[in-house]
Amino acid sequence: MANDEFSEQYSEKSFWNKVKETVRVAGENVLNPALKMYYAAKDEDTPLWARTTVIAALGYFVAPIDAIPDLIAVVGYSDDLGVLVAATATVAAYIKKEHGDKAQEKLAKWFGDEPSEKSISESPPK
Repeated sequence: MANDEFSEQYSEKSFWNKVKETVRVAGENVLNPALKMYYAAKDEDTPLWARTTVIAALGYFVAPIDAIPDLIAVVGYSDDLGVLVAATATVAAYIKKEHGDKAQEKLAKWFGDEPSEKSISESPPK
């Protein structure tokens, strides 16, 4: 699949649906870079090329078909993590501290204690 195809897979709704599905299985290691990039993509200061890179990576994350099926416990998210980490490294200069703080805040709500259904379904902070 080309980057354009992954970008087409991405929408804000598909991102949050995937996060809800994977929060307990994928864990913080996968969700942390995904959330940082999500918040960077929402930031108007992030250049278009960086947003395009982020959206392609998040598109891969939410795509129902990828290199290693997500149904395979733990290993299934290793390809997603690899794509997210590579994209994060590419756009790192545009991932601000506030993006990381928002990601950590969301992860603390979910993983501080056992994540509740209510906290997982909350819309992202604005």
